[in-house]
Amino acid sequence: MKNEYSKKESRHFYAAMYLRLSREDSDVGTTADTGSAGSAEVTFRAESNSIGSQRELIRSFIREQEDIELFDCYADDNYSGSNFERPEFKRMISDIRAGRVNCVIVKDLSRFGRDYIETGRYLDQVFPALGVRFIALTDRYDSFSADAGERNIVLPVKNFINDSYCRDISTKVKSQLAIKRRKGECLAAFAVYGYRKSAEDRNRLLVDDYAAGIVRRIFAWKIEGMAVSAIAEKLNGLHILSPKEYKKSLGLNYRGGFTRGSDSRWSSPSVRRILTNEVYLGHLVQGRTERVNYKVKKCVEKPKEEWIRVENTHEPIISADDFSIVQNLLKADGRISPEKKEISPFMGLLFCGDCREQMVRRVNRYKGTEKIYYICSTKNRGEGCSRHSIEETVLKELTGTAIRQYANDFLEQEQLFAQAKEREANLQAVISYNKEIARLKKEQDKYYSLCAGLYEDLGTGVITREEFERLHGEFQRKAKSLSASEEKQEQLVREMFKSGVLSAGRLASFKDSLELKEIDRHTLASLVKRIWVYEGKRIEIEFYFTDQYQAMKDFHRGA
Repeated sequence: MKNEYSKKESRHFYAAMYLRLSREDSDVGTTADTGSAGSAEVTFRAESNSIGSQRELIRSFIREQEDIELFDCYADDNYSGSNFERPEFKRMISDIRAGRVNCVIVKDLSRFGRDYIETGRYLDQVFPALGVRFIALTDRYDSFSADAGERNIVLPVKNFINDSYCRDISTKVKSQLAIKRRKGECLAAFAVYGYRKSAEDRNRLLVDDYAAGIVRRIFAWKIEGMAVSAIAEKLNGLHILSPKEYKKSLGLNYRGGFTRGSDSRWSSPSVRRILTNEVYLGHLVQGRTERVNYKVKKCVEKPKEEWIRVENTHEPIISADDFSIVQNLLKADGRISPEKKEISPFMGLLFCGDCREQMVRRVNRYKGTEKIYYICSTKNRGEGCSRHSIEETVLKELTGTAIRQYANDFLEQEQLFAQAKEREANLQAVISYNKEIARLKKEQDKYYSLCAGLYEDLGTGVITREEFERLHGEFQRKAKSLSASEEKQEQLVREMFKSGVLSAGRLASFKDSLELKEIDRHTLASLVKRIWVYEGKRIEIEFYFTDQYQAMKDFHRGA
């Protein structure tokens, strides 16, 4: 290329040697971190694109040029060519605008950039306006000597090919990561708090005994009635390292995306993330976000139905029952009494039966005696409703009686159900005795009968074709909806019959409640979803496992 521009006006050039190596162009043996979703090991072979080889090629060229002098070397190592947000590229442009550089030399066009539009803008507009000469060695392009055909045809085509290559690589990597997620491989760059990456398989999670113990304590405190903010304060008071600081203490180069500023203490959001993360059940939920496109690093949330969820990929830390209880409690986060800093056994469980708002705890002190009662929070704010006042002692007595009765009935039904399994009872017989399934079948048959009757009405002229089509479509939709509900109910019974009605943990909760003189917080949270309080000290209790309980009762009544 030495004499290709000898006819041009003589000029001295101060050159910027620009080098770039992205993850997809990395040397043999390197491992690409494929984005915020994880660190899938994707290795590419491209030795000729290494920073060292680019540097030597350009140095060799400059040594042969009498009118080109190297000003500086600008190397963006491990940066994609899909955009121009690169630190060394920006420094080079700054030097160009300051008049220190008037020539840019790259190995080839793809090293400069792979974005078709932006690359074209720099080569066709920015560099000519600034009087900058551009040389791409292996593409044999030199703006100093290029003719109109090279500028207007050859260069745009090569830029388009480079852009397409970048898009193709992005598509292939996304596809590979989706396959790994569906196989239940953990692609996160770091294990979630409570787990660690296996040394043999970086895509498999193992329990971290210390951190897992903290996770169990967090769940236990929440079940006991502590507010999320109170749990965070307690963790900080015990000087327990936050997830970010704990990872750093293990020597991991972790930079959390959730922490702000220099504060690395436990916070309400960090505690809530732990309490709502299904990973502690032994399940992986991945692919929640995706990049806008291969040119933009910004990620956006994907619809929940597009997340990839794979169950039983690793050892669980929290039981399904405890996790379910905590999700229910989080809907009505409990608060600690400001007077005694004590936790009420009913916090997060007690609601007004009329306005459906939470009840609030009040303490009356008179002549050395103390009376605790609950009233409707809507009335307490002066926004309507009525007091629904009920004393805590009365509430404990009523609740205790109801829970013991429920537990006793459930355990009796469980024993009968176990006997039915031992006799190898017909599953279809169990289903046939389920009242909800029977109701759904009856309702479904009604709509199918109505559909059949429409044909007769159409034939006799009672209804028009338009009315027939409208009513027939409506009845069909309702019948299909009922059919789906029926299948769901049958699946519930099948799961009960296949895996048993109650886990050991549930049975223990029921049995313990029969022996307690006073129902405690853990028993309440384990068995009760909501307690509805009405005027006249009347309460209704919404229990867990109601569907299973009813299904067993229906079966044994019918059998």
